[in-house]
Amino acid sequence: MSFDRLGTVVAVLAAAALFALPFVTYRANRIVSGEPRLLLHALPLAAAWLVAGLVAAAASVAVLVRRPVLRLAAAGVGLGVVVPAVGLAARFVTPEGNGFARVSPGAGFWVLVLALGLLAADSLTRLRFGPFARLCALAVAAGAVAALLLSGAWQDVSVLKEYAVRADSFWREGERHLALALGSVAAAAAVGLPLGALCHRRAALRGPVLQVLNIVQTIPSIALFGMLMVPLGILAAKVPLAAALGIRGIGAAPAFVALFLYALLPIVANTVVGLDQVPPLVVDAARGMGMSRRQRLMQVKLPLALPIVLTGIRIVLVQNIGLATVAALIGGGGFGTFVFQGVGQTAMDLVLLGAIPTVAIAFAAAVVLDAVIDLAGRARP
Repeated sequence: MSFDRLGTVVAVLAAAALFALPFVTYRANRIVSGEPRLLLHALPLAAAWLVAGLVAAAASVAVLVRRPVLRLAAAGVGLGVVVPAVGLAARFVTPEGNGFARVSPGAGFWVLVLALGLLAADSLTRLRFGPFARLCALAVAAGAVAALLLSGAWQDVSVLKEYAVRADSFWREGERHLALALGSVAAAAAVGLPLGALCHRRAALRGPVLQVLNIVQTIPSIALFGMLMVPLGILAAKVPLAAALGIRGIGAAPAFVALFLYALLPIVANTVVGLDQVPPLVVDAARGMGMSRRQRLMQVKLPLALPIVLTGIRIVLVQNIGLATVAALIGGGGFGTFVFQGVGQTAMDLVLLGAIPTVAIAFAAAVVLDAVIDLAGRARP
């Protein structure tokens, strides 16, 4: 009997998480050092052995079973008991009536989520779901997370205690984060697509334009934010209309411009590559039908190049969702506000309050755009 290699890795990670790594960390308040608790000490004994047994069963399926459906079901069962167990652990280890204590997911929990997530991702890859099935799977996962949060099962977990104190600001910063990320990508697409088409048509422009955009891409994000603060500050001081529109040396304006500049290279480069890969025979046929240059571009070339163009947009959207976190350093807002506040206060749960939704949004955006790219590829004439 042969063992599945990935399943063996999953089993080793699960064993380490169950018996060697802390499942949760208990702290007397939000900033003091934590006290690690293994799974057997973080839950009532019966619940601890139930969780350990179901995770062990999922690991056994990962090692011994090759059918993707069964492996996916095992991963789902494992995650379905591990994730709610953190909420139970938070209630179990917190002294009754203590409102200052904090219980955070420990390394063991995160390793278990990683191991079972790898098993689920591998199973989905083997099943080769189509775009609509992948979107449905994403919707199911989002629904499960929403049900967990709405049920109150995690209400005693420290990251949700941080959220309870900052609920209004959380949603406000979330709107700013999405506005920065999505707005910068939309602006970059509005500029990058015509610029890419121009570089495709004028080969002499291609090298200089891509070289300049490559140089911008190599500048660290914090350095680029700093470089933009001075000219935008001068512009706000000299032009009252700019200041009235919210353009200042600090805040969202330099962050938006920086994210816009970072997004240009992948969009322009993928537009050039996509248009270059359109078969010349197809273009000649369109020319023979009497189509103008504009018609050939809009009705023939761009539809055929769309999957490659969308791939560039997918890259920059995921990139900008992550980079928008750094905007908080210059007053741009977003989820990075919580990340840097948490770092400054050594409050890791506050860091997670900003980091977890950023990762979740980036992951969801990647899945959605992957499905759109797949559909665009199938719809090509």
